[in-house]
Amino acid sequence: MDDARPAYRPPLAPRRPRLPERVYWVRRAVVGLAFLTVGYVGYLGGTLVMALRNPTYGVTLLARGAEWGRQHGMGPVVTWIETEYYRLNPAKVGGKPPAKSFGSGPTAVAVPASGHLPMPPRVITPAAHPLPGEGVWHVAGRTDHGIPTVYESFIRPDAIHTSYVVGIAWMDPTLLRAQLYSGSFIPGGSTHFIYSAPITPLASRTLVAAFNAGFRMQDANGGYYTQGTTIIPLRRGAASVVVDKNGLMTVGAWGSPGFTMSSSVASVRQNLNLLVVNGHPVSDLNNPALWGATLGGTFNVWRSGLGVTKDGAIVYVGGPALSISDLANVLVRAGVVTGMQLDINTDWVQYSTFTGAPGAIVTGSNGTSLLPGMVGSPSRYFATWWNRDFYTMSLRSGSATAPSGLGVTTTSPAAG
Repeated sequence: MDDARPAYRPPLAPRRPRLPERVYWVRRAVVGLAFLTVGYVGYLGGTLVMALRNPTYGVTLLARGAEWGRQHGMGPVVTWIETEYYRLNPAKVGGKPPAKSFGSGPTAVAVPASGHLPMPPRVITPAAHPLPGEGVWHVAGRTDHGIPTVYESFIRPDAIHTSYVVGIAWMDPTLLRAQLYSGSFIPGGSTHFIYSAPITPLASRTLVAAFNAGFRMQDANGGYYTQGTTIIPLRRGAASVVVDKNGLMTVGAWGSPGFTMSSSVASVRQNLNLLVVNGHPVSDLNNPALWGATLGGTFNVWRSGLGVTKDGAIVYVGGPALSISDLANVLVRAGVVTGMQLDINTDWVQYSTFTGAPGAIVTGSNGTSLLPGMVGSPSRYFATWWNRDFYTMSLRSGSATAPSGLGVTTTSPAAG
């Protein structure tokens, strides 16, 4: 007879009491946060890889990484890393520059007595004793019917860092017209810029020189105006590069006499405050907060500056091992009466002159950097990917009119 009793079943284990509801919400939040973290880290990694492969972020991988970091809210970290790097790797003290560091080419040519500015006087080096050829001017770039439009000179930055050489370019605005080229990164915005990289074949037919502008606009402490549009509001008192509609360039403090908006203004590009006023360095050069959010003015690094002389010539200075005081001093020694800082660091300091027959199309291969140590090549201005602003200087030959009144008090835009 079958046993009808049910099979033995062990007693059920006692049910664990349910945890408080908040515990489950905490677990869900932790899991969700972990997924978000993994996703965000993956996003950062992907954007970093793209940045390191993107030439618009700089020539060197270090510069590309720094630009990427600042774009993703890591500015203070990038600044700290840069500061520590330059603190641990200061500019070399003493020594001599390599041979043939002070330029080559003609130092004087036979030109008419009028129709252009006179050749500038030799630059006196801040080093204790000048070396052969130091401070001598050399003809560079295209000429206007044989008349030099650009002269270049080379000196050491100070009496301490004597193994370095700084380049100076002097440009004649009676023969050259200036043009601001704008970019999608600097100044940015939604405006379609008529003048933007690459330099066109047509524009290259008269091209003589091209050079970098200033800081990223979030660091420039100033504004940007071009094509009749204020891209970023102009700041009163800011150091300003002003180009009028006749292509005449000058430098001054915005809002001062002659530096206000009018119908003759083509562009205004601001960057920090003036370095040189009335032919002398300003008094607050020891305040690092005024001269760059990243490195201030205390480090001897690659810097560039722009100024105007008493007779209206435009002077560009660029090179290594420059403190902000050194930059101001070199500008003054080059004859600048009003001057300002442009961009800094190796990837962004770039000045090029171009050669070629009058009217011939030129490209980056026709360009020569002011200094061989400039890591950015002249070809950047002819590249579709170059998205920063810069200036060109081109021959006026063939223009309907030529500028008049080249003194700094008369060439700036009229008040309005």
